[in-house]
Amino acid sequence: MSRTILLIEDNEQNRYLTTFLLEQHGHRVVSAPDGLRGIELARTLVPHLILLDIQLPTMDGYAVAQALRGIDSLRDIPIIAVTSYAMTGDREKALAAGCNGYIEKPINPDTFVAEIERFIPSQTPPPGSP
Repeated sequence: MSRTILLIEDNEQNRYLTTFLLEQHGHRVVSAPDGLRGIELARTLVPHLILLDIQLPTMDGYAVAQALRGIDSLRDIPIIAVTSYAMTGDREKALAAGCNGYIEKPINPDTFVAEIERFIPSQTPPPGSP
């Protein structure tokens, strides 16, 4: 079943690989190159899932996650941090900022889609969609 996934990622190669893997499994991927555009798109799309890089220009992923959690229509949308930040405490910091999950980069192409699909809600439209 096709789901809309918002990918907030500034690295073009990472966007390409993630999009390719998800589209191969029937998902629709919309991407944003920075946090501000990501927040804007999230409001408009109300996606089923948000994949969020932490190391973004202008506004880091922690601030983006907190901003997304402050928007009523997005409050229940799963946010997964996909990041190269893998030091002690980084996972906890991402979860404390409002993320539901944490996947380290580089991603494993063999397991990535299965890892994120377990966070996608089973209902057809996401909460707050028309």
